[in-house]
Amino acid sequence: MIPDILQLFADWVTYSVLGLVAGSPLASSVNFFIYDSIKVTALLAVIVFFVGIVRTFITPQKVKKWVGGRTEGVGNVLAALLGIPTPFCSCSAVPLFIGFVESGVPLGITFSFLIASPLINEVAIAMLFALFGWQIAALYIVSGLIIAIVAGIIIGRLHLEDQVEEFVYKCKLHDQPDKVMTWRDRSDFAVGESKSITLKVLPYILIGIAIGAIIHGYAPADFLVNIAGPDNPFAVPIAVLIGIPLYSNAAGMLPILDVLTSKGMAFGTALAFMMSVIGLSLPEMIILRKVIKIKLIAVFVGIMFVAITITGLLFNVILG
Repeated sequence: MIPDILQLFADWVTYSVLGLVAGSPLASSVNFFIYDSIKVTALLAVIVFFVGIVRTFITPQKVKKWVGGRTEGVGNVLAALLGIPTPFCSCSAVPLFIGFVESGVPLGITFSFLIASPLINEVAIAMLFALFGWQIAALYIVSGLIIAIVAGIIIGRLHLEDQVEEFVYKCKLHDQPDKVMTWRDRSDFAVGESKSITLKVLPYILIGIAIGAIIHGYAPADFLVNIAGPDNPFAVPIAVLIGIPLYSNAAGMLPILDVLTSKGMAFGTALAFMMSVIGLSLPEMIILRKVIKIKLIAVFVGIMFVAITITGLLFNVILG
């Protein structure tokens, strides 16, 4: 019902208020922009609110306590699950990594957390749900968790602890005690998180939707089929390679991918491209270089490249 109301509103603004000609490329682009901007922003605000409530129960101190001392497998699964509601970006990679190592968390389990946290975040989940439906969002969450768990286990079994910079083991970070929160406190925090995160990513959302709207209105319907369609076996690894040096977030990427898939790009190829941008970006590697050596970074990138490529190929098979 709500999408129908939004579509009626978008139609009213496009054709009645702005007086654009129905069926024209400009009208199609404007209509797409109005509809998707409202839908995605509203869903994002709601989902971030509920994730904010969950986040009040999962502090960095508790995460380190919960994953510390866990065995391989169980620890990787738990770390990956805890990474979903825990905020993480490139700028927080170093303190998080140091905090885990200093707390005695095994290297493989640490990487399961560091992979899951940026890759499966509330923004990506909200926008996938808004643009592609709950089934695709759920499939993305599951595939992201599998990547984080398997990659972490592999890194753990390679015994690359000597590839962590020596100073990391000597760091002593002092955690602040967890604050006792009432439900009113949790609600206020969630409202603040919803407002802060939504406003923070809103420019990326609008830019991404604007680019998508232009493609939606003006690009030929089959312009991507030949170069990135489901029949091209090299499309997925090429998309992953292209995505690695880029730096963006799900808010900017997903509206564009929505349109690209509608124009003929295979969904698995598009999803693999997004995963490489938000989960394997060059800026993150540069920052992590402060605490880990080149060999470990190369291993991490190699494992993630293979995992994301396989995921993209599987998505193409599953979704046709």
